[in-house]
Amino acid sequence: MPYRYLLFYKPYNVLSQFTDNSPPGQTRLTLKDFIPIPDVYPVGRLDHDSEGLMLLTNHGQLQHRLNDPKFEHPRTYWVQVERVPTEEALDILRQGVKIQDYKTRPARVSMIAEPDLPDRDPPIRFRKQIPTAWLEIILTEGKNRQVRRMTAAVGFPTLRLIRVAINTSPTNLPLQLTGLAPGQWRDLTPEEVQSVLKLFHRR
Repeated sequence: MPYRYLLFYKPYNVLSQFTDNSPPGQTRLTLKDFIPIPDVYPVGRLDHDSEGLMLLTNHGQLQHRLNDPKFEHPRTYWVQVERVPTEEALDILRQGVKIQDYKTRPARVSMIAEPDLPDRDPPIRFRKQIPTAWLEIILTEGKNRQVRRMTAAVGFPTLRLIRVAINTSPTNLPLQLTGLAPGQWRDLTPEEVQSVLKLFHRR
């Protein structure tokens, strides 16, 4: 069976798996509602209330390598937070922040202008008297709800979270969300596949 490599723009409130284990009467959307390709599985996860780029494949070795924390492949997120973070708060995020019993790895964090994104359905809660800001956060790890816990730990709760790029190594060209709308998927181009498979040359 030939290998397949897909990029998917996961919408808000969709589970990043193909089955829904919710109790009867609480059915939620899953990847199965959008992707008709059999036997492909997501590399990593996005929380149901997060949006953005997912890589799916039937290449088991690639899944294993990309899920191995020691390879530290960068992932880029655009994050809308409540209020405007101070430079001190950004520095804490960059250096690593304590969440529960774990300190996050150093991250690249910067303020960005509000990006041009599709509206979220439903929209975020909006409070006229409280401003919001957008951050770009690049992580090399993926703990459970990590970005949300990081921004909350420094006092700026996450309102909206979109993964916009996945890189299989710090030197490869990243896989990007560009050209996809929420709910759409596509196969990787031959050039993207070759870039992804360079992972197997790393030690």
